[in-house]
Amino acid sequence: MNKFLRKSKIIYVFALLAFTFSYPTTFVEAQSNDRAKTQTKYKKARALQTSTAKKMAKVYEALEEVDDKGEPAPDMETVIEILTELRNNQADLKSYDRSVMWNSWGYVYFQDGEYDKAMRAYENVINEPEVTLPIRNAALFTLAQLNLVKENYTKGIELILQWMDQVETVTAQSWSLLGQAYFQQGNFRKAMSSMKTAISMSEEEGYKPKENWYVLLAACINELKKEIGTKKALLQQLDIYEILVNLYPKKLYFIQLGGTYGQLGREKDYMITLKAAHAKDFLDKESEYLALAQLLLLNQNPYWAAKVLESGQKKIVTYTETVKDKITGKETKIEKTGPVVRDNEKNLKLLADSWRMAQEIDKAIPVLEKAAKLSKDGKSFVLLGNLYLAEDKLDKAVDSIKKGLKKGKIDKISQVHLTLGQAYFELQKFDDAKKE
Repeated sequence: MNKFLRKSKIIYVFALLAFTFSYPTTFVEAQSNDRAKTQTKYKKARALQTSTAKKMAKVYEALEEVDDKGEPAPDMETVIEILTELRNNQADLKSYDRSVMWNSWGYVYFQDGEYDKAMRAYENVINEPEVTLPIRNAALFTLAQLNLVKENYTKGIELILQWMDQVETVTAQSWSLLGQAYFQQGNFRKAMSSMKTAISMSEEEGYKPKENWYVLLAACINELKKEIGTKKALLQQLDIYEILVNLYPKKLYFIQLGGTYGQLGREKDYMITLKAAHAKDFLDKESEYLALAQLLLLNQNPYWAAKVLESGQKKIVTYTETVKDKITGKETKIEKTGPVVRDNEKNLKLLADSWRMAQEIDKAIPVLEKAAKLSKDGKSFVLLGNLYLAEDKLDKAVDSIKKGLKKGKIDKISQVHLTLGQAYFELQKFDDAKKE
């Protein structure tokens, strides 16, 4: 089984399914023209020869053994010994007995991760003319899964469709497996149709569709975007992400939903979605906090923009930083902790602007002081001076504007001198005011 677990990516897609929900095969036939119609009629039950029945009883007993703690501890030595004896004498067995024997071999090989041998065993099962319908159908489906695990998608699809034709009921889970196989094959149109069928079947039965069914459906739509049309595809994906954030609320789906709103030009809905993600503490990247703050500003919510940025400054996360040695040039990854929203000039100016637009000047000033000290130009100091002037803090206004002029790279410098002159005038320093 260890080999089976190592195929994690494939197994995620083609996991063994518990077939709980079902629809009549007449519905299946109406949904697909890909099935090959079966001529052979298989019985639902048969009896083993007495000698075979006794041996198989021992096999099942050996498989069901447990240890002192009650944990499964199958006696595989006995199982293999009996099955080997039956295989060596298979010419003397009836067809049905051989099907039971091969089915057990398939199980043994499957559990051991020997998929090629398991596939051959299950092929032997379905090829026996007297195999019963339940055993044949189970072997068909297991064989289909094994082909998908081996990335034989065309064969796997063929076997699933054959299985669908023969069972009395077809499950939502089997439709999802078929959809996943079509997706891996690159047949996105059929994959989308299969996933929609799986979802609608489970919904009609009152069963919550699985998370990855919606994810795969959204992926199909993305692959078919050119064929469907960009806007129509985005609207279809939007419906899926809205379902996902309600049924399976994860950060990824909030980000995808918000991003889709953004692509559709629905900025307010984008803002609401990111705000909901923030409320659930899902946001953990600086870009996400900045995007939300800017959207809030765009929608005339400067106070909440400031609060979001402040929460990002307080939230501590662990991140990996690559450091390059100046001498050797060797790069080393170092794990660090720090706030999500860093205290750099850009972020501090955005926070200060948010507080200023919210008419919270007393909160904007200390933030802008920090930003001005980090700035390579004098613009932030000039803005700070204007804020001090508005608050009648005239000496600080003069000091800040002069620092800004000294740093330089200022737009509309004549206007800056005029403001400085105004500050001097208010301080009754008339000679200095005239100079400006």
